[in-house]
Amino acid sequence: MTAIGRRAARLEHRLTRPNASMGELDAAVALAIEHDCAAVTVNPWLVKAAKRVMGRSRMRLGTVVGYPTGSQILAVKAFEASKALEQGANQIDFVLNGGALLSGDDEIVYNDMLAVVDMAHSALAVAGVIVEAEPVSDELLRKACRLAERAGADYVVTSAGEVTARRSIHQAAVLRDSVGPRVQVKAAGRFRRLADVRAAVAAGATRISAELTPELAQAVAAAMDDAPPARAVASRAS
Repeated sequence: MTAIGRRAARLEHRLTRPNASMGELDAAVALAIEHDCAAVTVNPWLVKAAKRVMGRSRMRLGTVVGYPTGSQILAVKAFEASKALEQGANQIDFVLNGGALLSGDDEIVYNDMLAVVDMAHSALAVAGVIVEAEPVSDELLRKACRLAERAGADYVVTSAGEVTARRSIHQAAVLRDSVGPRVQVKAAGRFRRLADVRAAVAAGATRISAELTPELAQAVAAAMDDAPPARAVASRAS
């Protein structure tokens, strides 16, 4: 039985393209609800409207902070996160400060993470660190993961969502090997095939974040229905 059968491995539908419009929101939320996605993640300006469209759905409403470069100062990221939480988001994916990571300034990287994670947790939301900082070595990814786990992040994310599925799968394996069982791994990228989703889950991802097509969402749902459920790792992000 393949790993896609694990009920812990769930899809997250993304609407975070720079030109994502209000006109796309209803369809995005409907797709995510129809296929029992763990979350729908939208650009910050769409959070308030997405909350309204979701109604009583228990699916998480996510957004991105410090997107896409992570180079904003801590105060700006904290303000972004606070406004998103006020407007109804209960899942925050934020981009680490890649420049500080590459510069060896771990204190800036850690404090950046801690501020957003603590803010999310105080609002009973979950927070994940997008550890992409291209070009970056696997060793730096491991360091970023250690800092994220120390800061209390609920999960780590392979990228801001624009890398190839192949790259995201490789990063998912590195991330899974770099954090303890409490921290989940989210593979974010341009997933287009069921085979790629299977590979990411096999690499250790418990979330697959992509701008889904109805066809891919249906294929994953069918694959999961054909397999018996397995016990998931306990996590706030579930």
